[in-house]
Parts: sequence; structure tokens; C-alpha cells
Amino acid sequence: MSTAAKQTSADAVFEAVRDEVLAARVPPGAKMKLVEYSERFGASLSVVREAMSRLAEQGLLQAYPNRGFSTMPLTLEDLLNLTRARIVIETGALRESIARGSLAWEAKVVAAHHQLAATPMHRNQTTINADFAAMHRDFHVALLAGSGNSHLESIAASLRDRSQLYQYWSQHVGNDPGRDLACEHRVLAELAVARKTDEACDALERHIQRTTDALLEYAQNRQVGAAAK
Repeated sequence: MSTAAKQTSADAVFEAVRDEVLAARVPPGAKMKLVEYSERFGASLSVVREAMSRLAEQGLLQAYPNRGFSTMPLTLEDLLNLTRARIVIETGALRESIARGSLAWEAKVVAAHHQLAATPMHRNQTTINADFAAMHRDFHVALLAGSGNSHLESIAASLRDRSQLYQYWSQHVGNDPGRDLACEHRVLAELAVARKTDEACDALERHIQRTTDALLEYAQNRQVGAAAK
């Protein structure tokens, strides 16, 4: 196999394992079985190990020296810290984006919102639509894309991926009877392109926090993360 073909195979395995993790198909804190993934994807153990190492670097897996990998433990303390980190980073990046974003950035935000608004959130009562999750991610990426700071955007994306673990895990992100998620997204888009910085950042903070509040209620009802109590 050529070097290019090997890299393509490694990238494909990485994306496949990443999808497994983000979709929470493996329980929180569970050991990742390299041999099982090697057989399933028809890839060598070294390729699977490389993919999992990359995921560990992104904070999506836990690496243990000489012991392999596991999915991240999901705790209330981690959720609270992750939420605060997201608010600090994303509102800061949004400020930069609004200050520096071009007309092309505005168009990107409007287009991303249009696609998001046209995509159903759930496939059924308990399962999040994977297309919606992708569009939701793209919308948040677009909001920050005018910042011109790839480091900020990369950190924000990594934190968002970590939070997506909680969203898939709970499957209750949208089960807030008084919440109008579509309205939240529309307001965020409108405030961003109108360059209303403080209002846009406040709206983004509320958007992130409300999702966390719903997850906290879900987790507390199931006595998850007892150490944070």
C-alpha cells in the first residue's frame, strides 16, 4: 500500500472511531478495544492505535500508558468546567468575529443558519438527527469564523466536541418544554450580522448555559458524577 493510501486509510479509521465516540455508542468510561476496532474496520492495530491517540489529543478519549484507551468519564464537575470554558472562549471569539468579520463572513453566518433552520432536530422522540448535529456545529463554527484567529477557533471546536459527548449521551438536549431552540439560533445569527456585540455574546452565553442546565437536570436525576455533589 502506498504512503498516500495508508494515510487515507488512517484518516478513514480516525473519522469512523471519532463518530463512534461522539455518538456515544460506547458508554462513558468504557475501555476501547483495539482488536475489535481493527477487525471491524479492516485496519492494522497500529492504525487504530494512531486514530485513538489523535482522539486522546483532542480530549475525546482518555489514554493510559501501556493500558490503551477509554472513553471519557462524564461527570457533573467536568460538565460545569467545560461549560465555563466554552462560554469564555466562544464569547471572546465571537467578539473578535463581529469586530473583524467581512461581508463574506456575514453571508456565511446567514447561510449556515438557513441550513440549520431547515433541518429537523430529532429523528424520533429520543434520537438526535445526525444531520442537525452537523448543521448545528457548522453554525457555531460560522459564528466564530470571522475572528481571523485559527487558535481561538480550534480551541472552541475542541471544547464543542467535548460538549457534544454530553448532548448525545443525554439525548435530552431538546426536551426543555419552554425552550425555543430555533428562536435562539435565529437571534444569534441576527445579532451577529447586525454587529450588536454585547447582545450577541449575552445570547450565546445563555444558549450554551441553557443546554447545560438541561443536561445537569438529566444527570442529577441519574446520580451521575456524585463527586461533584
